[in-house]
Amino acid sequence: MLIGGIEAGGTKFVYGVANENGDILERLICPTEKPEITLKTVYDYFASKNISSLGIGSFGPIDLNKLSDTYGYITTTPKPYWQNTNLVGAFSKLNIPIAFDTDVNGAALAESIWGASAGLKNSVYITVGTGIGGGIISEGNIVHGMLHPEIGHMLIRIHAEDDFEGVCPFHKDCLEGMASGPSFNKRWSLRGENQELPENHKAWDFEAYYLAQALVNIILTLMPEKIILGGGIMNEKHLFPKIRACVVSLLSGYLNSEYILNEIDSYIVEPKLGNNAGLLGAISLGKNIL
Repeated sequence: MLIGGIEAGGTKFVYGVANENGDILERLICPTEKPEITLKTVYDYFASKNISSLGIGSFGPIDLNKLSDTYGYITTTPKPYWQNTNLVGAFSKLNIPIAFDTDVNGAALAESIWGASAGLKNSVYITVGTGIGGGIISEGNIVHGMLHPEIGHMLIRIHAEDDFEGVCPFHKDCLEGMASGPSFNKRWSLRGENQELPENHKAWDFEAYYLAQALVNIILTLMPEKIILGGGIMNEKHLFPKIRACVVSLLSGYLNSEYILNEIDSYIVEPKLGNNAGLLGAISLGKNIL
């Protein structure tokens, strides 16, 4: 059985096929150009494959309400040319089941099947990069509600030494506004290369403080059994110990849990699926509807 997957990103589309065990058999990449160009390239690829289902994990915002006239659409994205694009409709002529969700929800599901949270029913995956997004797995299922979760726009306390106003065009100093890649680079006048700053720079203390606040809110609200942090910023591995220590400090002994008291190093972790998390996220969505 072959399953198709599309990681639809603002910069590139990663797509390919895998078997039901998550073994990737083919993996291709094409740039995110105008929809009519990119979607034709990807459609033509899958039209030549004998796949049983297709999973799509997309950048957003997207419409996940199956009763909506715009279900399957990328909606109000700032990405030029992609506003109100019918992503699911572009592949409907394949005449196979199509699963559609956010890219981070897909990655969260894939990690829960094949990755760092395999065997657990409750986990959270957060990506910290150009934006901040999160996927929630509760009792083995992806969490949806009125819309999809928007963890990146969580409101947070500002560090006492930080006078940066934030970059979010909606909230300024929300989590994404203060801890995403663009906010990091603008605050410290960088050119997109975090490595310009030494590990003892206060920038990393600020970053850990903001991300730890988000994790504490998530822990107290959802009580996940594992938290996975991915994305470009989290390639700075020295951030993990800072975040873990800050989480413990902010919780102030409130939770009497082994996860926090003795297993924090294996509780807040990096993705196990690495660069394939996005594509396997889409594959896992496709697997889930068979």
